[in-house]
Amino acid sequence: MPFVSITRLRVRSFRFLPSFILYTLRSLRQVKKAAGFRGGSLLADRKWTFWTMTAWDSHDSMRAYMMNGSHRVAMPRLLDWCDEASVVHWDQPQDALPSWPQADRTMRENGRASKVRNPSSDHAALGFKPPRVTAAGQIRPSADAARLGRRAPAEPIPSAEKPH
Repeated sequence: MPFVSITRLRVRSFRFLPSFILYTLRSLRQVKKAAGFRGGSLLADRKWTFWTMTAWDSHDSMRAYMMNGSHRVAMPRLLDWCDEASVVHWDQPQDALPSWPQADRTMRENGRASKVRNPSSDHAALGFKPPRVTAAGQIRPSADAARLGRRAPAEPIPSAEKPH
């Protein structure tokens, strides 16, 4: 039973975008090698909004990734970079990743706003528009992860969403 994590981050100003992208790329490199990472997706939405969807062997494997490396360094910076941030987690019985519309619904129903220093008026109530789902890309575990006994790249959890 995979543990699914969804995050939504909106960068509040263009001036934070280069640093945000740099740390996103570093975190992507880290997650591909993370123990327990099964697969995921990154969605570039409108207005400098970015969603991540990751599936893990367990809550503990997700926390180990989150609290180490590039991801840990980036997290406190999001307080200033973002004016909207939210997260939702759940254990999912099926192996396939949820669709982005399902992730959006679950975020609204069960998600929580994360702390930001300059919140938008929509931040606390998760009052954002549904995501534009045409700019999503898969995230797969690296070959290095497979050699270390983690999930092989040939076995990522496929998205339940059909390509557009």
